[in-house]
Amino acid sequence: MKIGTDIIAINRIEKAIEKHGNTFKERFLNEDEIALAKNSASVAGFWAAKEAISKAFGCGIGAELGFHDIIIAKNSKGAPRFTLSEKVAPNFPHTNSSLSISHDGGFAIAVVVIGE
Repeated sequence: MKIGTDIIAINRIEKAIEKHGNTFKERFLNEDEIALAKNSASVAGFWAAKEAISKAFGCGIGAELGFHDIIIAKNSKGAPRFTLSEKVAPNFPHTNSSLSISHDGGFAIAVVVIGE
């Protein structure tokens, strides 16, 4: 089992959105993710989730696993889940996973548990 976590100040994301608009979001989110993340707290949560997932896989965001290789969606109950792009999925085998995203007090946090 692998665990990853990340926390980010929501105002950091707000400032980047104010400065760069959708260009900032497009750097790390796909179209479906942008549609799901309706406000800056949700965008920050998705950022934290992708960072937490990359940490759980032991590589961080970089050449092995990029932001766009991690795809966040929601299940039928609205809970977050993730998949990996076909390009990188064979490099990061796992049997199951659980992702939790929360935001409060100006921060967004994500925790992921990945089964091997």
